[in-house]
Amino acid sequence: MMKRDSGERSYPIWVLINPKHPISHDNWTPVLDEIQDKVYREMNTRIETANIYFRNAVCDSRIVPNTLNWWGPEVDKEIELFRDIAFEYKPKILISLGAFAYEFLRRVYEIKPEKGPKAWSTANLGEEFERSIENFDIKKTNIIPLLHRVGASANFIDTYNYFCRKDGENYYHYVGIKLAEKIIENKDRLNIWINNVSF
Repeated sequence: MMKRDSGERSYPIWVLINPKHPISHDNWTPVLDEIQDKVYREMNTRIETANIYFRNAVCDSRIVPNTLNWWGPEVDKEIELFRDIAFEYKPKILISLGAFAYEFLRRVYEIKPEKGPKAWSTANLGEEFERSIENFDIKKTNIIPLLHRVGASANFIDTYNYFCRKDGENYYHYVGIKLAEKIIENKDRLNIWINNVSF
């Protein structure tokens, strides 16, 4: 099991995980590989990934809401705790893996209306991803929703298509390229490069 958090809070890239889905970490790696590939091809450097800040949204997977116990007081306390940390460190790219982590962040940042457990289908998360990329602003924290699992799903191709809105599009490639483009656009404003390369 992953510990509560790892990496550096001062780092501009954070990844928020649902502790019920440790496989989420495995789903982040192929996305990061796509980002690194595009960054290297365009800039001839790489992102220093050792400092990316990973955090479980809640300290105990047993308090992750389900349809019967939706957002109990224990989760509210976790939201307050994360809000304090996020507002202090102000990450530039805050990636959520899965529906719970995304709704958790929406509540941290008081984005209304609050949504229930069934609201964040693959297609809806895909629309939110598109919106977050279109509205990307390096001067603030950008919440970027990704799926918490892809490969474990029986409808692997359908997942790609629902999320990416294109038949045959590879999910990891699609989201990795979109994120890489925003990172490259803002390369001078992100202190994330190996050996502190400046551009």
